Parts: sequence; C-alpha cells; structure tokens
Amino acid sequence: MTSQYETLGNVLIVSLQGKLNSGNAGEAEAQILRHISQGANQLLLDLSELDYISSAGLRVVLIAAKRLRQSAGLLVLCGIQKPIREVFDISGFLNILSVADTREQALQRFDQAA
Repeated sequence: MTSQYETLGNVLIVSLQGKLNSGNAGEAEAQILRHISQGANQLLLDLSELDYISSAGLRVVLIAAKRLRQSAGLLVLCGIQKPIREVFDISGFLNILSVADTREQALQRFDQAA
C-alpha cells in the first residue's frame, strides 16, 4: 500500500492506494494519528485507488474517526469502490461514517460542518 498526503485549506487529504491489510495497517494508523495529534482535525480519506481492505484496515479507519470525534473533528471517506463499499456495509461502518461519492462532494461536507 502507498499513501499520499496533501492539505487543501484546513482539510488533510489522505489518498490510499493498493491493499490496506494487517501487514501495513499499523504503519498507516501511526501516520494518520501523527497528523491528527499535530492538529489535523478535518480528514478526508480518498479510497478511490484502494483495491482491498482487511479488518485491520477497517480498524485504522475506525480509530481515526474516534480520535477525530474526541477533538470535534470530522472524517469523510470518498471514492469507495464497490468491493470495498460492500466490506464497509457488511461491517456497519457506512451507518456510522460520513461517506461521499467524489472528492468534491467530500470537501463540501467539511464546508457544511464549519
């Protein structure tokens, strides 16, 4: 898995590519939590190039969402491909997370929350 980080206004955009699984979830979690602890409280996870997510990967997303809620922040997911959307749906995560189809729609969620 590879990840790219960029900041647009007050939003940290994290684009994940490849597979998020037990082999790399710890590193991904550490990187994301480091950004949150450094003050990022609006996080957009762009999953449009993520091909696979395991339960360890789901845990990364859940921990980031919980940490952001504790600091009155917001996590929005976008670009979820159908197989990964099914994993999020089965796990019940679609009911508790903010999800948008496109990056543009996700960025609008941050504007609406402000």
